[in-house]
Amino acid sequence: MTKREDLLTLCRTLGEPSRDLVQSAEGNVSMKLDDNSMVIKASGCALATMNDNDLVDVDIPAILTLLECEPSDDQTKSTYRASLRIKTEKMPSVEAILHAVLYEITQARVIGHTHPTAVNMLTCSINAHLLVAGSLYPDAVVMLGRRQVLVPYTDPGVPLARAVRDAVLKFIAQEGIAPKVIYLANHGLLVVSDSTRSVLQITEMAVKNARILHGALAAGGHHFLPPEQVDRIDRRPDEDYRRKALNAE
Repeated sequence: MTKREDLLTLCRTLGEPSRDLVQSAEGNVSMKLDDNSMVIKASGCALATMNDNDLVDVDIPAILTLLECEPSDDQTKSTYRASLRIKTEKMPSVEAILHAVLYEITQARVIGHTHPTAVNMLTCSINAHLLVAGSLYPDAVVMLGRRQVLVPYTDPGVPLARAVRDAVLKFIAQEGIAPKVIYLANHGLLVVSDSTRSVLQITEMAVKNARILHGALAAGGHHFLPPEQVDRIDRRPDEDYRRKALNAE
């Protein structure tokens, strides 16, 4: 399977209606091809029905130039058009700059951005902060990491890319590693990983985690694992082995 075929499989899986991760043309998925390029979903395409013509190749340095100024909508559009490595009438997703930023500051190879109903029930609530306040059960630690990031609502495009960049750099400075999961308040979910398989698994676990948190709140209140137990789970050799086995291609 080629990289593009692998990415298309992930797109269609994330777009399956039964998963309730996206509706219509929501969400976007990308894969880093090399240090200077990525392939990403074109704007206006539905993940569930993606084909190779719905993927566009983008020059990462070209699109990152948008961070150096305060571009107008027309400037952003022209830069997106100019960033296309293979000319096409289709435009990169509006979040292409966000993906480019994450590839620039992390070791990610694949990024999945979805709008799961279960997650957004919380990101759109007064309890959004609880998504990153602690861990509820062991597999959440194993798959999502000890900590995640929550970014306040920001206008999609260049402003959101800047906000996510700043939040992720702060996280890396504090934790020594990049986050796997980034929650976008009133917006959705970003999963940053090294394979299509792990992006899908982490997305699924983030949705399960949101459902459990929502249920715990409805049942009277959440109860996080003690921090020392979270650290123990994260560092257990058997859990590290299982994590690597699950994420292996």
